Amino acid sequence: QSFKLLGFLDVKSVPCSRESVLYGSVGSLVVGLGHFLATSRVRRSCDFAVGGFICTMLGYWFYCRYNLAQHRIRQRMLKEGMRNKILFEGSSLDPERKQTGNERSDS
Repeated sequence: QSFKLLGFLDVKSVPCSRESVLYGSVGSLVVGLGHFLATSRVRRSCDFAVGGFICTMLGYWFYCRYNLAQHRIRQRMLKEGMRNKILFEGSSLDPERKQTGNERSDS
């Protein structure tokens, strides 16, 4: 069972969408209630609540997607490093292998 926001955003399968909606709703509540307590204007407070939802949701969306991209880049680099470690381990191309004087003169 998937939940689609606005009919097209599948909240369950798209990364960061669930958290963005949750933080957006909390931001909406805080901004709307804060504006209402400050001014006692209901309609204007609802407008501020909608704006708070959109700003908070988009702000967290970009923050989360940026962190997700950074995490994927680090995973890719780690995977490539592990593959190179396995490939070059014990060979003359191994950077951790200490070269002796005889090996240096042969190269």
